[in-house]
Amino acid sequence: MQKLNVGILFGGKSAEHEVSLQSALNVFDAIDRNKYAPILIGIDKTGTWRSPSQDGAGRGDFILHRDDPARIALNTKSAGVALLPESRGELLYTDAALLKEERQTARIDVVFPILHGPSGEDGTVQGLLKLAGVPFVGTGVLGSAVGMDKDVMKRLLRDAGLPIGAFISLQSYDPIPDYKSVANRLGEPVFVKPANMGSSVGINKAHNEAEYHRAVREAFAYDSKIIIEECIAGREIECSVLGNETVIASVPGEVLSSGEFYSYNAKYLDADGARLEIPANLPPRTAALVQELAIKTFKTLSGEGLSRIDFFLRPDGAPIINEINTMPGFTKISMYPKLWEASGVSYADLIDRLIELAIRRFEKEQRLKTSDVDA
Repeated sequence: MQKLNVGILFGGKSAEHEVSLQSALNVFDAIDRNKYAPILIGIDKTGTWRSPSQDGAGRGDFILHRDDPARIALNTKSAGVALLPESRGELLYTDAALLKEERQTARIDVVFPILHGPSGEDGTVQGLLKLAGVPFVGTGVLGSAVGMDKDVMKRLLRDAGLPIGAFISLQSYDPIPDYKSVANRLGEPVFVKPANMGSSVGINKAHNEAEYHRAVREAFAYDSKIIIEECIAGREIECSVLGNETVIASVPGEVLSSGEFYSYNAKYLDADGARLEIPANLPPRTAALVQELAIKTFKTLSGEGLSRIDFFLRPDGAPIINEINTMPGFTKISMYPKLWEASGVSYADLIDRLIELAIRRFEKEQRLKTSDVDA
């Protein structure tokens, strides 16, 4: 059986660049080499696409400091590449030194875009991959964009009658309400977040006027739209989902953070920042309700392939949907794969299933008519 060339696309210009590098390395190491030939494609912080040359030169040092989450980095001296519209998966090497007199290319059969945050998880890269005519793992353009924008996401969930916390959204041109008026509406303290960001980047908990304005300034540094949310006292529960038309949910897990909330450092840098309890210690009816809401959230927000749904569990046992992550962290210690491992799906098998779902969706889309004129 001929192996499929899987382009593992990672990095990017977002603040979650380093997280993406860690996820990509884990997928690269775990993917079934009997079925797939992985090709690393890294996007550096300037937006340039890079890959080791076809002869394998530079592959060993393509990702630097790979064992240190605080220093991990993409080697920007590696070859430049491009995936052009209607290329049908033909990866073009763009460096003059490599081109010589021939056009050097590599064939990509399916892309695994392990990109977190803006310019990767928000529908932009998904749109490019659709234009290039190549199958890709995960949610499509609409679902990715909706899932990244916390304001639009929460509006859709609210309109679908699903349980969410109270929130306010602000554009950069809007007058900033004072802390007292916000607290009267949402309670105290409040969370301030960029609308389009993940991995807890730019998020702060504000207990007073000074902290509130400082949090607003930081959130606006990452996005032109922010949201202010009520602080929901409760347990942090997460649930993974998998599928396209038919969707299944993993066992729920719980995040036990040592800080005030599950911060970026707690997720990726501080080994003692949080503890994951998998499966979560929940009554069977509550666990089943979390799984049901996770699937409903996924379908409401046009999810495909995979997502992780995050909840707060109130003291009375009522789950409140916090957000969806359409491309959650994919390291071996990340919640998404660990929840599936506890549900009986290994890391390597999970990668295999996601690639199959990507190809199945692509083949289905190829059967759709795009005009009234037959080709």
